[in-house]
Amino acid sequence: MSEALRAMPAGAGKLTIRDVTAYAVSFPVDAAGSVQLGVGRTVKRDAVVVKVTTECGLVGFGESHHGRAHTTIAHFINTALRDMALGQDAGDTVGLWRKIYKSQLQGMGLGAACVLAMSGLDMALWDIRGKAAGLPLYRLLGAQRRALPAYAGGVALGWQEPELLADEAQRHVESGLKAVKLRIGDTPERDLARIRAVRKRLGDGIEILTDAMMSYRLDDARKVVPAMDELGVGWLEEPFAAHDYQNYETARTFGRVAFAAGENHYTRFEFTRLLETKAVSILQPDLSKAGGITEVLRIAALASAYHLPVHLHSSMTGINMAATIHVMTALDNAGYFEADVSRNNHFRDTLVQTPYWIDADGCVHAPEGPGLGVEVDEDFIAAHPPIEGPAYR
Repeated sequence: MSEALRAMPAGAGKLTIRDVTAYAVSFPVDAAGSVQLGVGRTVKRDAVVVKVTTECGLVGFGESHHGRAHTTIAHFINTALRDMALGQDAGDTVGLWRKIYKSQLQGMGLGAACVLAMSGLDMALWDIRGKAAGLPLYRLLGAQRRALPAYAGGVALGWQEPELLADEAQRHVESGLKAVKLRIGDTPERDLARIRAVRKRLGDGIEILTDAMMSYRLDDARKVVPAMDELGVGWLEEPFAAHDYQNYETARTFGRVAFAAGENHYTRFEFTRLLETKAVSILQPDLSKAGGITEVLRIAALASAYHLPVHLHSSMTGINMAATIHVMTALDNAGYFEADVSRNNHFRDTLVQTPYWIDADGCVHAPEGPGLGVEVDEDFIAAHPPIEGPAYR
């Protein structure tokens, strides 16, 4: 039992949810920190932070992915989900997930928006559960602390000139990382020129991963996949839209490179379809998008039954990043942690204390504090109100 609960009188330690508040937060990205990706050039960063308070005084935080509609997601949490959560037991993560599914997701619509919203709420409940037990989340999940290999990812390594991209990739490798993920989805020719430049600079001992951000046509994949095999690319992530199963099945015959997806699939029900089609061999659910920690544990178990690895996708804030390391520590089929190496990410560096550090072997370790093990700066939230408009142009 945590010190917070020990100090309370008998009967006062119930984890009844007293309040739920979601905050849409933003900060602008200047030209020096902007990155060109398949979805456009970054002009701002958005996030949704969820705060849950219990009757006994424990507070938990989570992150809901913004879904390019951060104020909408926050409003939905503050109205519909708050009403469902008030008075419920914060320790009953499965029960509240089921309640939201039956009351909203199953029959009343909003689909992905509801899943994004409930993901952050669920994460905050797990933070409370860990704090109530006085344990870091990975211990609550039945794991021992261990090193997780990481790759250089996040909103970085975009559409630069090949040599400049190789310079950036080299800096990350010099920090200890043994793998980098390149943002592709430009044209097959320019994409391959970038991959070749990075491979030439880094040599064969570093793993190169790629993310096309759903920008390829089938003919594009036909051109790049054989070349990726020659260049030893570890995976091709989301060449097509999330539900374009036919193109995934066709394109996997073009070569040997592994296909990765899952960042834009929601709940175990969509992942079941992904697994049954055998369209991909790398699964990438996001704790802030796929239904929260409760649901991603189920998805990971499904993947394990198919002998497939899970490389969780990371979201915007250090809250998600810390939670991701905890959960991956507890999975028997965990792969790489996506280390956000983007420049000036205040959601990673200022909203919370350092959510992770990269050791000399290119690995990360879960925080040791109770719950998610990170302290959230609520003054930062107050100082960064939402900025409307698109995050990419």
